[in-house]
Amino acid sequence: MAQSLAEKNNLIRAAVMGANDGILSVSGIVIGVAGATIDSFAIFIAGFAGALAGTVSMAMGEYVSVHSQNDAQIRAEHEQAQALKTHYDDEVNFVIKKYEGLGIDHQLATQATHEMMADNALETSVRERHGFTLHHEVSAFGAATASMIAFPLGSILPMVTIVNLAPKIRIIGTGLAVLVALAITGYIAAQFSGVNRYKGTLRNVMAGLFTMMITFFIGKLMGR
Repeated sequence: MAQSLAEKNNLIRAAVMGANDGILSVSGIVIGVAGATIDSFAIFIAGFAGALAGTVSMAMGEYVSVHSQNDAQIRAEHEQAQALKTHYDDEVNFVIKKYEGLGIDHQLATQATHEMMADNALETSVRERHGFTLHHEVSAFGAATASMIAFPLGSILPMVTIVNLAPKIRIIGTGLAVLVALAITGYIAAQFSGVNRYKGTLRNVMAGLFTMMITFFIGKLMGR
């Protein structure tokens, strides 16, 4: 069965956010540990442990989150089906008032509402009250899988960069590589979420910069 646009977008969202969190989380870990020690093996093991834990956590988080959203949509569908049986006129009036609130003429709003309710009352009622389309629940398993694959892929960048650079430049070099990667994932995430791409990218980069600075200084203090 072909995937719907919502399902495809959800998988892309989960993959982008998984990669972004992998980059951000593991860069914070390895740079924090690098602030405390120059032992490349210790830095790599810390990053690997963080990547492993983050992969499981992100996958389970995506599964629970998407599953809960689907459950909420199914519950809303059942509630609206019952409301249509017991208070059909109230549901019709709600839709009419909503369209009028958007600036549509009363007569046109009434006509459109009656036509849509006659065609599919449940779909119309659910869409206008809750803002989603029936039977378009996204795959919780798919989102979890996308995140589970993307998180470790994102975490590879800071781990490989920091253990392969000379100790004198590993912090700065890793930081720059991470910021470039975060700019890319931030831009993609902003594009899919519909927010301002410049602000979304800048916010993601600043979050990464703040994370790396804090963890580095904590590592410095712990390493003394």
